[in-house]
Amino acid sequence: MKSLSAKQYELNVGLEVHVELQTASKMFCRCKTKFGDPPNTNVCPVCLGLPGALPVPNEEAIRLGVLAALALNCKVNLSGRFDRKNYFYPDLPKAYQVSQLDEPLAVHGYLLLSDGKKIRIQRLHLEEDAGKSIHAGDDITTAAYSLLDFNRSGVPLAEIVSDPDISSPEEAREYLEKLQRTIRFAGVSDVKMEEGSMRVDCNVSVREAGDARMGVPVEIKNLSSFRAVTRAVAYEHKRQSKAAREGRRIVRETRHWDEDKGITASLRTKESAQDYRYFPDPDLPRLELTQEFVDRARASMPKLPNQVADFYVNELGLPTYDAEILTIDPGLVRFFDRCVELGGESKAVSNWIMGDIMAYMNANGLSYDAIPVTPENLVAMLKLQEDGVISGKIAKDVLVKMFETKRTPQEIVEEEGLEQVSDDASLGAIVDSVIQANPDAVAELRAGKEKIIGFLVGQVMKASKGKANPAKVNIIIREKVLQ
Repeated sequence: MKSLSAKQYELNVGLEVHVELQTASKMFCRCKTKFGDPPNTNVCPVCLGLPGALPVPNEEAIRLGVLAALALNCKVNLSGRFDRKNYFYPDLPKAYQVSQLDEPLAVHGYLLLSDGKKIRIQRLHLEEDAGKSIHAGDDITTAAYSLLDFNRSGVPLAEIVSDPDISSPEEAREYLEKLQRTIRFAGVSDVKMEEGSMRVDCNVSVREAGDARMGVPVEIKNLSSFRAVTRAVAYEHKRQSKAAREGRRIVRETRHWDEDKGITASLRTKESAQDYRYFPDPDLPRLELTQEFVDRARASMPKLPNQVADFYVNELGLPTYDAEILTIDPGLVRFFDRCVELGGESKAVSNWIMGDIMAYMNANGLSYDAIPVTPENLVAMLKLQEDGVISGKIAKDVLVKMFETKRTPQEIVEEEGLEQVSDDASLGAIVDSVIQANPDAVAELRAGKEKIIGFLVGQVMKASKGKANPAKVNIIIREKVLQ
């Protein structure tokens, strides 16, 4: 008989992703959506739910919702409606949220993971955001008090709901990364998790391996980083599996992720659709779209990450790895494409972007839309390296100076005397000194140990402060040692 402790429990995860649509005004009023403004400055009678205020749908938000649906392979419904979702939280000034229940904007989409697994998207619907609760001490479970900022109240959202097809924390992360890239490339949202424009609710359940029945889902609310999602899902899998093995009932509830403790904590029992008392919003007409409206959105669709990556691999000959890295952000794609357009060799450009440029951007917390060197200057630097004017090592120093000073590579090289040393006489003198200082390495080279030449070339580069032409140095060492 199989022991309880030996039972294995499979993980099933469905994700609800709230994406803030990139509009200038809110979903049903003209208030600004700008992040970071002083609390309660972007509010009006409509988004505060004051008596007599009437909502007017934001056409641009609807267009962006359609664009998101198409990018995620969804079927767009031409006819739909807005509903009132009733609940009583302090950050919900109207005591209801305008959302969509039975007739969402789109259904039946999907995203493919890198191994070909299809994660089904059940629905995409439009809704308005709630306000923001700011908890004293930043811990919802122990806060002595909370403050309310209604700037976010009424900001347009697309909620993207997946089926419970995700079976590991790693799959959850990959799905979210691909979703984020897709939405960003489609121009729907900046999906900045650190600013709350992409937030994730996880529905996690377990079932005994081989059982066709789904387990009881537990919701983990408002996760704001990929790391938090991965850790929270892993913890819940472990917690629920242990409870199931011990014969304890898993409760349908909403839980909070405590990042510091690395655990989830119960917040409240989970509501059902009936608890929200949905009904059609009497202040809003039905949402009726034309096929022409959808077709216009489709025609305006920018190239999505998978399309760009395929072009890089099949047409430019880049490795798949390079293509995946370059397509993490539209800003990188624009920068790379411009460099290639200017005559930069694609692999060389890719190497510099993936290496020194991305390292600098990440270290300084900069957006890829604001790379502090122009494509023109990067290509000019690569040309100096290709022509033998500067070495690879000096090129790295030149790039940093371009970041910091905005000078052209030609100006930096000329003003700081960074031209590569290529004349035989100057190099020969440096090589002689290196040979004299490293008799053991010279003896190894003469004995046929070819790899040691890399060491000797490195010593010459060090002695010349990176200015020596390494190809010429290699030749001169061989001439002086082996002939």
